[in-house]
Amino acid sequence: MNSDINMNVCIHVCIVRSDETRPHHITLKRGDPPLPFSNLLCKNILFEKVLTAIMITMIGTGHVFNISEQVSFIVKHTWPDAVLIELDERRYAALMSGAGDRKGSENSPKLYRESAEYQNRLSERRGIHPGNDLLAAVTAGRMVEAEIICIDKDAEQTMKEVEEGMSFFERIRYSLSPTADRMLRRYRTNAANKDYIVDEETYVENMRRRFPTLVKKLIDERNVHMAAKIAQAAEKYNNMVVVVGDAHVRGICGLLGGIEIETIRLAEIMDQESMNKVRSRIWNRKAEVSE
Repeated sequence: MNSDINMNVCIHVCIVRSDETRPHHITLKRGDPPLPFSNLLCKNILFEKVLTAIMITMIGTGHVFNISEQVSFIVKHTWPDAVLIELDERRYAALMSGAGDRKGSENSPKLYRESAEYQNRLSERRGIHPGNDLLAAVTAGRMVEAEIICIDKDAEQTMKEVEEGMSFFERIRYSLSPTADRMLRRYRTNAANKDYIVDEETYVENMRRRFPTLVKKLIDERNVHMAAKIAQAAEKYNNMVVVVGDAHVRGICGLLGGIEIETIRLAEIMDQESMNKVRSRIWNRKAEVSE
């Protein structure tokens, strides 16, 4: 596909300020300044005008599961122009240096260090490289000469905002609740349990009621940021693979309302029978394109 085609993309955003209830409608065009996402919650991003077909395959993964082969297969056989990954530039550099997709320092926020240490320990026990899913996506993307694009917010800054943004009572609930600790670790490592996989939306909303800052910062605002990055990439690339933690898939797809996205969820990747169906679907799609 020709990835240099010039597309005129206009994005219509319905937003609600955190201190208001009335929605505002804003139209963004190429070259407009970015929105101040710190005090906005985007409800929907709609592509109003796209002058060429775009194909996006979104893979929902888990960073501490041994799924590198499955991710690599999907990326290689989709032949994308670009591979968009749930990393910021600092975590990308750490991953490619062999340090894992996250590496805390003494100056890193406490929550960041704790979740990084937990992820590394869990990966070591399972005998895998932390962030193996993302590394596989990058490696496969380079094999097909795809552009590699980091789309996530800075992780350390995000965790700092979580620490600073939690109310007194939310801090108390968090410190006293083993559920919160499990939620943070599960979210950061995407170690989704059966309840989460079956009804992820209900699970997240239940956690939102108890720990609104955690969910807002770790899920909502990052979804908005990553959706905007995907929209920006769509101006240049026709065929993209997006690799994000499974918890982000539904939210990002909801924000990108005007583009058809094929999703491959963690539950499918982890189940051999379901993954075989994914392989067949991708092979059939390749056959249709070649015809």
